[in-house]
Amino acid sequence: MKQEVTVLIVDDHPLLRYGLRDVIAHNSRFKIVGEASDGEEALRQMACLKPQIAVLDIDMPRMNGLETIRAVRQLPFPVKVIILTMYNEEDMFNAAMDSGAKAYVLKENAANDILIALEKVDRGESFVSALMLKAGQRRSDRVRELLLSKPQIESLTPAERRILKLVGEDYTSKEIAGLLNLSVRTVDNHRQHICDKLKLHGTHSLLKFAFDNSAYL
Repeated sequence: MKQEVTVLIVDDHPLLRYGLRDVIAHNSRFKIVGEASDGEEALRQMACLKPQIAVLDIDMPRMNGLETIRAVRQLPFPVKVIILTMYNEEDMFNAAMDSGAKAYVLKENAANDILIALEKVDRGESFVSALMLKAGQRRSDRVRELLLSKPQIESLTPAERRILKLVGEDYTSKEIAGLLNLSVRTVDNHRQHICDKLKLHGTHSLLKFAFDNSAYL
């Protein structure tokens, strides 16, 4: 028997949370362990409940969904994030996926899509609502082009990959060291190893590469 998967629902509309609870209840594998109405409350609940998956709205008071995802990435335990939103614009989709979301579900399709998204995200896969598939395909194409031009990316360690992503988000070595609880010297050593592996030469080459490709790293 498969293990129960814990879920936190985060949305500032009580009726939507109620509707999600009703839909998710149709699959006994998923257990809703808590609810929150904004990002700050969500982070407090995550610290206590340690859910495996969080379903987040983008528009929320006090801390929006994108800010919340970035904060989730700093937690000492993994939480996979599904974005549930009314926004069907490609820019918002890319912003959510860049921040670390594993699935992007449109509210108009939530009744049909949320259980599929939960199943896929639990298996380590991604999910995108049908109306966003073209945006998802364009994103996949750009990732494929990046891997073709720099196949050495596959040789980066998880730590190097994370540091490269943070460089692309304009964090300094000192800030990265604070976020990852490392010394500045260790971060700088990682940066040099990344440059060596990706054959990047020159003072600003790593910064330029990370900025240009941060959405796809």
